[in-house]
Amino acid sequence: MNKSLCLLLLISIRFASAQMPHDAIYMPKNTTCFALIGSKSTWKNYWEGSLKRDNPNLGTFNSNAVMAMAAVGLSSKLNVMVSVPYISNYTSDGNLKGQKGIQDLSLWAKYKVFEHSNGLSVHGVVGASTPLTNYLPDFLPLSIGLKSKSLTGRVILNYKTKAGIYVNLHGGYIARDKVKLDRDSYQVNGTVVYSNLMAVPNATEAGFRVGYLKSHLQVESFVEQFSCLSGDNIRRNDMPAVSNKMAFRNVGLFFKYQPKNLGFNLRVSQIISGQNIGQTKSLSAGVLYQLNY
Repeated sequence: MNKSLCLLLLISIRFASAQMPHDAIYMPKNTTCFALIGSKSTWKNYWEGSLKRDNPNLGTFNSNAVMAMAAVGLSSKLNVMVSVPYISNYTSDGNLKGQKGIQDLSLWAKYKVFEHSNGLSVHGVVGASTPLTNYLPDFLPLSIGLKSKSLTGRVILNYKTKAGIYVNLHGGYIARDKVKLDRDSYQVNGTVVYSNLMAVPNATEAGFRVGYLKSHLQVESFVEQFSCLSGDNIRRNDMPAVSNKMAFRNVGLFFKYQPKNLGFNLRVSQIISGQNIGQTKSLSAGVLYQLNY
């Protein structure tokens, strides 16, 4: 009964523009790429622990999001990215009130550590996120986020041929802060905890991408994996919690076309396996504008 959109936004902003925190593409110095991306995510079935099921009291979960993003080229080896999403969540059935609002501010710095003439390169990424509004985290799956401050470290290995074919492999670790709840006790792993602070599990993430990138065209297929290192399962017929051990495997396709300063992209994805997460289908499309100064 959990939702994956907010998790994906907390892991990394994967809607993709001219360059992202998981790829080997860099904006040149004195160049900024602005992006405005809209997305739609839905699920009807979800994993309650390892049990896959639906819930007639929810029907179909829907999440619409609009994200503003900017990627700045400080040098040919160092880029900085910033993003802010607005999210609206609702269900097709039941009486639960939908939630909407501005979620978290995400900041990323990506640095090219090593590059060989044969096409192999190594990159390091550091990212952080923090809530921008006082939204409610303890109302999953309708909460627009987990409201946890996070710090991410990632390593990227990329190999690209002269013909434009590339292979990208990345892995990272996400450290997340505790969340303050509007109650003074809760239950985790069958134990009652008398506190208004709930731990959000730290997590690992990885991805594998194969694609073509040449001039103004990029086409890519990908597999993404996310897994919490601790946490509990959703109790039978209960609501999910930020303390749950969430995991999923996501597959999809990405397309970008940017002949000059103006461009657009398209991304489709599907979660194929998971734990305490919705089996989400996602579609996003965005408009890009590159500013040279």
